[in-house]
Amino acid sequence: MTDRLSYEEIRARLLSRHEIALLDVREEDPFAQEHPLWAANLPLSRLERDAWRRIPRRDTLIVLYGQYQNTDLAPLAVQRLQALGYTKVHMLDGGIEGWRQAGGELFRDVNVPSKSFGELVEHERHTPSLSAQEVKALIDANADVVVLDARRYDEYQTMNIPTSTSVPGAELVLRARELAPDPKTQIIVNCAGRTRSIIGTQSLVNAGLPNPVAALRNGTIGWKLAGQVLDHGSNRQAPAASEANKAFARAQARAVADKAGVRWISYEALPSLDAGDRTTYRFDVRSAQEYAAGHLVDFLNAPGGQLVQETDHHAPVRGARIVLADDDGVRAPMSASWLAQMGWEVYVLIDPPATAFCETGSGPDLFPAAPQVSELAAKELARLLLESSAGVAVIDFSTSANYVKQHIPGAWFAIRAQLAQALERIPAATSYVLTCSDSTLARFASQDLRVLLAACNIEASVHVLAGGNAAWFAAGLPAEAGEQRLAVPRTDRYRRPYEGTDATAESMQAYLDWEFGLVAQLGRDGTHHFKVI
Repeated sequence: MTDRLSYEEIRARLLSRHEIALLDVREEDPFAQEHPLWAANLPLSRLERDAWRRIPRRDTLIVLYGQYQNTDLAPLAVQRLQALGYTKVHMLDGGIEGWRQAGGELFRDVNVPSKSFGELVEHERHTPSLSAQEVKALIDANADVVVLDARRYDEYQTMNIPTSTSVPGAELVLRARELAPDPKTQIIVNCAGRTRSIIGTQSLVNAGLPNPVAALRNGTIGWKLAGQVLDHGSNRQAPAASEANKAFARAQARAVADKAGVRWISYEALPSLDAGDRTTYRFDVRSAQEYAAGHLVDFLNAPGGQLVQETDHHAPVRGARIVLADDDGVRAPMSASWLAQMGWEVYVLIDPPATAFCETGSGPDLFPAAPQVSELAAKELARLLLESSAGVAVIDFSTSANYVKQHIPGAWFAIRAQLAQALERIPAATSYVLTCSDSTLARFASQDLRVLLAACNIEASVHVLAGGNAAWFAAGLPAEAGEQRLAVPRTDRYRRPYEGTDATAESMQAYLDWEFGLVAQLGRDGTHHFKVI
């Protein structure tokens, strides 16, 4: 029988800063409705794909919960994690309801540790900000002002403040001087809501930039609530930093990191962190393009602004160590300064040799070999669908966003952990063909389907589309789009009120109201160890 840990035991471990991974194995939407502060979302559907990357040490203390509708997903998640080699897997006693009844605080939304920390930063440092109306007035008057968008470039391209330039969070201290060389130029930092604009603005303040700096209060949400128009499809990006500006930024970043309590480690001393029973995350905080061109062995890519924004995703083991690397001496120290303030033991790699950036590509595939399955080539599946569509059911395990954007005609959308419920809607077939973006997740799901069919005494063949949807579309075969044939609801992703262009004013205002209340929730929870410099 699986051991269970109580709310009190987990809280004591968090307070003592001992390692623990508290995992919610539901899909992202139910996770976002309510969860403990330090719970990380690791859906049962993707355990094999994500566990080794996100929880690298197999003897990490892991605690799971996952009650969804009338099913407890945690027992199956325990089995799968144990099969992956994890040796200390427990369940949360009483699940999330037990946490609530014990007096545990529950939080809404995603990336809550980072967002609540951002609110605490503004609360304690009184980070300067300007309203949407004030910023628009400056732009309309052709004032000496630059607007820097601290989000990811793809988010920026979806919608942006007019005249703004994309400068993702960790790039701000490195590149702001190129866009505002005159110290009298007003700099505005924005994101979609509040967190990244607060952290970005405070980064520039902490680094001693001489310019007046302010956050766009409430980001693009505030802009839209003010009835102002956003641009779409912009492509302005910050230029590379000059050597003089880079040297100045490097010195300032080092000073900020030292003040925050960041530790420093040489490239030669890195192996020393592998000793003992501690998890050590290694992240390259440069852009994905720079990382792919050449990176350090065993370092994963996590661009600094997103790492600070999504720390719970990249490092779900609370109490672990984090090592950051860059090739400029600015982005890693600035990112580390924020992680240290968030209670992490964080190191920056000192001047790694250029020759050490010898690995190329997007990084290793840190998941077990997918099961051997019966495969169908894309054109073979197309022929079967044309000849006997009534007897063939195609089930797509891609993300719902990708499914809606483009899928095989006639395919059903399903979530792997809800396959049993999906089969209640999908018409019975003599042959099932499973697919996803690249076929990997479909291979794991094929085992689940065989078990379900056997339990119901149903005889049917199970195949996987070789190469997944990518192979189908590459072959020039037909595609359709839309939300038709959703075998289960789209709970795999929580719809953020600040993304896209169609959020209602009510949902955007509700999101802002929630953020304003996070500091009080932090106080009630009491396990954060945040310390703002």
